[in-house]
Amino acid sequence: MPSQSVHSLITQTPEEGFALAVMLAQKGVTVTQPSEEVRKVLRPAYSTNPDSLINVSQVIAVHFQTVAAANNYWRQWTPYYQ
Repeated sequence: MPSQSVHSLITQTPEEGFALAVMLAQKGVTVTQPSEEVRKVLRPAYSTNPDSLINVSQVIAVHFQTVAAANNYWRQWTPYYQ
């Protein structure tokens, strides 16, 4: 995984926001298990387990909710007063 730093949750589009959510999930795995060798050993077990795949989707979804909220759901904000 490329070493990228996250400086902001703000993205231009929902697609960029989803990519950021995936990257955050990947970073979480790397922080939790820093050994690339161990991750490679474990990958065959979780990559074919439906429950593990659903759990990964849930983690990405939570990150995407956070990114979407930070981006005000990509809506143009208009103040109520003018």
